[in-house]
Amino acid sequence: MLGRLNHVALAVPDLAAAVAAYRDTLGARVGEPQALPEHGVTVVFVDVGNTKIELLEPLGETSPIAAFLEKNPSGGMHHVCYEVDDILAARDHLKASGARVLGDGNPKIGAHGKPVLFLHPKDFFGTLVELEQA
Repeated sequence: MLGRLNHVALAVPDLAAAVAAYRDTLGARVGEPQALPEHGVTVVFVDVGNTKIELLEPLGETSPIAAFLEKNPSGGMHHVCYEVDDILAARDHLKASGARVLGDGNPKIGAHGKPVLFLHPKDFFGTLVELEQA
C-alpha cells in the first residue's frame, strides 16, 4: 500500500530562520512559503533530492502546529508523509485494520494540491503519519 516517502515535516518556531539555515548553511534548494489556512500552517519545502523536508510554521492561533510548538519550543519532527496510489482505498483498508484516521475521515487537499489524510500517532508508535495520493 505505501509508496515512497514524500516528505518529513518539521515544525519550526521561525520559518524565515529555518529557511535561511537550510538554504545558507546546508546549501539546500528551498521553495517559496505557501500559506494553507485550511490546515493552519505556512509551509516551505526543501528539496533534498530523493525526498523533501517540509518546514511548518503556525498560521493563526488555532493552528495545530502552535500547540506542538508550545510543547516543543525549539521545534521538531511533526510527521512523516507517505504516498499511496488510492487514498480512499488506503483509508478504507486502514480503518478496517483498526487504524484511526484523524478529522472526519475525508481527505483534504494538501500543500501539493493532492488529497491527504492523517493517521493517529498512537496507532503508529508515536509518529503522526500523513498519506498523500500519488
